[in-house]
Amino acid sequence: MAHAPSSHSQPHDTALEDASRALHFDALVIDGHCDSIGDQLEGRRWLGDRSQEGHLDLPRMREGGVDVQFFACYVPVPYQRHAPVTHAMARLDQLLMLEETLEREFVLVRRVEDILRAKAGGKLAGIAGLEGAEALDGELGLLRQYYRLGVRNLGLAWNYRNPACDGVAERRTGGGLTEFGVQVVELCNELGILIDLSHLSPAGVEDVLTITQHPVIASHSNAAALCDHPRNLTDAQMEAIAATGGVIGVTFVNTFLRREDPEQASLEDVIAHIAHIIQVVGEDHVGLGSDFDGCTPPRDLADVTHYPAITQALWAQGFSEATIRKILGGNYLRVLEQVIG
Repeated sequence: MAHAPSSHSQPHDTALEDASRALHFDALVIDGHCDSIGDQLEGRRWLGDRSQEGHLDLPRMREGGVDVQFFACYVPVPYQRHAPVTHAMARLDQLLMLEETLEREFVLVRRVEDILRAKAGGKLAGIAGLEGAEALDGELGLLRQYYRLGVRNLGLAWNYRNPACDGVAERRTGGGLTEFGVQVVELCNELGILIDLSHLSPAGVEDVLTITQHPVIASHSNAAALCDHPRNLTDAQMEAIAATGGVIGVTFVNTFLRREDPEQASLEDVIAHIAHIIQVVGEDHVGLGSDFDGCTPPRDLADVTHYPAITQALWAQGFSEATIRKILGGNYLRVLEQVIG
């Protein structure tokens, strides 16, 4: 294991809680995936205001000590064949509106220096991503346009087939990247867009790892060795992602934490997946990707305000401060520095 044997006080010790909380709020905390911007698009809530609905908004991010959030511009299934570009642009518009309206509180990241300035200045930061290449509608020029509008992350698939690739739900076909998909990966490398492998078919994962010249992430996928779900990654896949310098984001999706009795999934399961990934690929290749507002999380991670409990649990298990800082955001930051500059 890449962390020290457990030597800290018990989890209910006040000194432990205080120390881990101080570490949590001092560290750079980056969450690799959420679907929260969809609620804003649909008029259910404004992410600039604290809400009792959903899992994440800016005030609750601040309460939970999350400094940087990847926001997915996901195209729902009904729109994937009808107006996918329109729908993806509508979600991106909502993120840009959030930045424009709350310019003193929130910034969209174009360069890594935006993250560092935001942390130093007490601002929150967002990273705009596309979830599914449906949003490209088979046109490379659209990828360049999304980049100009601030997109810095591309998840190639959302489970099903699109012009670039097959998603994990199409794995029966054995399909990976199309020729267009190869061009998309190459252009992402050229522009400085981070590629996300979550939801991609096994053949697609292999194709990307063969082609990419930059580190990649799997923003919200867990260890198949602990939970044999099609959306989770085998040890071999994780080793291949790590070989690019990439990061696996442990997710809070209860069915990805526990295949049986997912309603019993807990923070303890999240820590177990983190520990397994570290055992397989080392402490430099694991992060967090909640999938808030796109999943059912464990009850003890009910929303983003519970994030400090993760740091407390890691500290109680004996993970070193340096390792915890890497898990919370340092590993993502390293990859972002290499990819988006």
